[in-house]
Amino acid sequence: MAILHINSSDFNNLKNSDKTVLLDFYADWCGPCRMVAPLLEEIAAEKPEITVAKVNVDDEPSLAAAFGVSSIPTLVVMKNGQILKTAVGARPKEQILSMLP
Repeated sequence: MAILHINSSDFNNLKNSDKTVLLDFYADWCGPCRMVAPLLEEIAAEKPEITVAKVNVDDEPSLAAAFGVSSIPTLVVMKNGQILKTAVGARPKEQILSMLP
């Protein structure tokens, strides 16, 4: 499945999904974010049961603030509107996968 690029209005549909959602809060200028991006592409392709979505913090500051994002990349795992796990900073693929239920 392709990675979704989410804005505030799209988020409401995604928030209450019964699928597990992996949100990546990032910025185009962020080096560690660019390191994580190909890993998220792989995860999206390998795990169609997971929705992988990206939120550009420069374009969606209110959404980033709602999640308390102060450093990027920030990865958030959600299901049914509930935050299950959060991780700040670049992570290897194995650590990202270990966040998923």
